[in-house]
Amino acid sequence: MSWIKICGLDALVANTGMGAIVNGQQLALFYVPTQDPAVFALDNWDPIGKAYVMARGIVGDLKGELCVASPLYKQHFNLRTGQCLEQPAISLATWSVKVEDGSIWVKS
Repeated sequence: MSWIKICGLDALVANTGMGAIVNGQQLALFYVPTQDPAVFALDNWDPIGKAYVMARGIVGDLKGELCVASPLYKQHFNLRTGQCLEQPAISLATWSVKVEDGSIWVKS
């Protein structure tokens, strides 16, 4: 596994998602500046809605858990673990992310 530079932190908008392709896989990056770490990377594929849409989800907090709501059927996925809060048997893949010198890096 190696670190791959995705983009500059300034390319992201606070509290929203952005799609990225890393080694042929679609990721959803989320920038939440109040958190440590401030950037999260999840699979962009919504396993319930069957579409690449997670980057368009709404970032928020549900019962104390930082999450993103799918824009299709509104299931909530934990940004740290990828687990679906309504259906714990379902989860999204997550990637390690680091911000270094103003750039976002994902471990792939």
